[in-house]
Amino acid sequence: MSQMEINNVLAQIRSISAQAKIGAGPNAAAAAGQTGASQFANLMRQGIDSVNQSQQSATALATAFEKGTPGVELPQVMLEMQKATVSFRALTEVRNRLVNAYQEIMNMPV
Repeated sequence: MSQMEINNVLAQIRSISAQAKIGAGPNAAAAAGQTGASQFANLMRQGIDSVNQSQQSATALATAFEKGTPGVELPQVMLEMQKATVSFRALTEVRNRLVNAYQEIMNMPV
């Protein structure tokens, strides 16, 4: 994994974190009245949608390359596929950490 890809992932995480802190977005007024759980769910949904969009874009680019569309180069396709892979791995790691935290909370004595 290159330093550029790591920096891209970190920039995306920081951007989403900043949006969550200041409540930025098209529905900022509606989000102000939401509970913390609802805001967390929206944040997770945005992350999942972002990863999904990245994967769909990479797949579309790969299909265009396979069809021989002019202007689509192999290095471009490989870079997009790697970006999609890195973002999916990051999402998987977040999910794993959330599951571990949930399990720890459930195992706490009451």
